[in-house]
Amino acid sequence: MNVRPAQTGEVILVGGGPGDPDLLTVGGLRALQHADVVLYDHLAPLACLDDTKPGATLIDVGKLPGGRHTDQAKINQLLIEHAQTGASVVRFKGGDPFVLGRGSEEWLACAEAGVPVRVIPGVSSAIAGPELAGIPLTHRGLTQGFTVVSGHVGPNHPASTVNWPVVAKTAGTIVILMGVRHLADICAALIANGLDAQTPAAVVAQATTPDQQVVRGTVATLPALAAAAGIQPPALTVIGSVVGLDLLHR
Repeated sequence: MNVRPAQTGEVILVGGGPGDPDLLTVGGLRALQHADVVLYDHLAPLACLDDTKPGATLIDVGKLPGGRHTDQAKINQLLIEHAQTGASVVRFKGGDPFVLGRGSEEWLACAEAGVPVRVIPGVSSAIAGPELAGIPLTHRGLTQGFTVVSGHVGPNHPASTVNWPVVAKTAGTIVILMGVRHLADICAALIANGLDAQTPAAVVAQATTPDQQVVRGTVATLPALAAAAGIQPPALTVIGSVVGLDLLHR
């Protein structure tokens, strides 16, 4: 059994939402306003840090693709060490802490150290990104569900645990997060496993921000179209008949 030091504070895992500061929840904002220490990622809505109280310690622990990288073990250590001084510590993340955000790993590390921890959910880009591009994930008569998977590693990478043959045969919408770098391989794998190459598909980059960019095509054409448009992370891919609705142009 872990014995908690008398001075232990708490860690709050706050989902910042998909990028637009207006999409941070009221609970998330309140946690930021009362925090003594904030460890933040680069995909969190950083403008919200202006609402932290004077004297709060702000620590950038972002992981930039191909650039500066804060090791997860170091992040866990910082959360625990600051909480053990009695501080209220916010771990400020983009999206939702438990959707490909390693929030559960941080929860477990804190719990093992005897540090109280709680989570404030955030709006996931998996839902908000398609919505703000005019793509509903479900639509009566078209699809009754959606599947969200990570494309952080390609279909042929040994670290991939996504069952791409099953995903290819799903009857619903497919949302792929963090897959822009492997988009060609992912689309090829989906087609090879039975998905119709003419299925409507879109990439949404910088979702919810003023720089949002949407590229539309089919599973067969989207990789080349996205490359020609210079799409860079963060971006998500949506595949399915709902992409053809294009609500923004109705």
